[in-house]
Amino acid sequence: MATIIDGKSLAQKLKEEMKTEIAQMKQRGIFPKLVVILVGNNSASEVYVRNKHKSCLEVGIESEVINLPTETTQMELLELVERLNQDKTVHGILVQLPLPQQIDEKTVLRAILPQKDVDGFHPVNVGLLSIGDEGFAPATPSGIITMFREYGIEISGKNCVIIGRSNIVGKPMAALMLRNNATVTICHSKTDHLADYTRRADIVIVATGRRNTLTADMVKEGVVVIDVGMNRDEQGKLCGDVDFEAVKQKASFITPVPKGVGPMTITELLRNTILAAERQSRQ
Repeated sequence: MATIIDGKSLAQKLKEEMKTEIAQMKQRGIFPKLVVILVGNNSASEVYVRNKHKSCLEVGIESEVINLPTETTQMELLELVERLNQDKTVHGILVQLPLPQQIDEKTVLRAILPQKDVDGFHPVNVGLLSIGDEGFAPATPSGIITMFREYGIEISGKNCVIIGRSNIVGKPMAALMLRNNATVTICHSKTDHLADYTRRADIVIVATGRRNTLTADMVKEGVVVIDVGMNRDEQGKLCGDVDFEAVKQKASFITPVPKGVGPMTITELLRNTILAAERQSRQ
C-alpha cells in the first residue's frame, strides 16, 4: 500500500517557511510583488487567480490583480505588460491563460521580461532550463521535484516515464528530471504500447487530462506515481489521470487528486516570485 503524498500539508509547511524568509527580506528593503493580469471572465481562471492572490497575502508577498475586459486588444495588453516590465517595484508578472481569441498568447508571454516571468513560459527561461542554467521553471514540475525532495524519494539513476509532452508540464518535467540524473522517457498520445514503457518505470508522472490513463496493470510493484491530471468522474467528483484506488495498492508513493500536485503549483509560483525579487535586488 502506497504512502499518499499530501501536497496540501506540504504546501502549508513551505508557506510557513516562506513567511519567515520574506520577513527577513523586508528587513533588507526587499518587498516581493506579484502582478497577475486576468483578461475576461473565465470562471476557472477567476478561481485560480483568487487562490494565487490569497496565497501571496498569506506569506507576505504583495499581490495585485489587474482585471481587464474581454474586449481588451492585444496592443492594450502589451502596453500594460511593458509598463509592468519597467516598474521596479514589480518582481513577477503573470498573465492568466487562456486569453480571449483576439489576443495571441505567444506574443504576450514573450513580451514579459524573462527575469519577471515567474511562470517560466518565456522562451529564454525554457532555454535556460534545457541547458541547466539559472532561470525560472514552470511551477507544476518544480512542485513535483520539491515533493520528491521533501518525501525523500530518490530520483538519481531511476527510470522515469512521463506521459504527456505539453510545454507547461511534460517537457519541463523531463528537463528537471534529467537535471536530477533520472533516465527519462516521454510518452504521449501517439506512443504505441504505452504499458511496455510504464511497466519498466521506477517513477511515472502522468499529465494527459484523460481519466484512467494509468491503470494498475500498467505499473510494477513499488513504483512512484505522480498524477497531474484534473478531471471529473461520472458523479462529478474531481479525479486525476490515474486509477488511484487500484494503483495505490502497488505503488510505494502516489499523489491524490485533489490535494496532491495542485497545492504545490501555487507554492512554487510564490517561490519563483521570491527568487525574482532576490535576483532583481542584486541588479
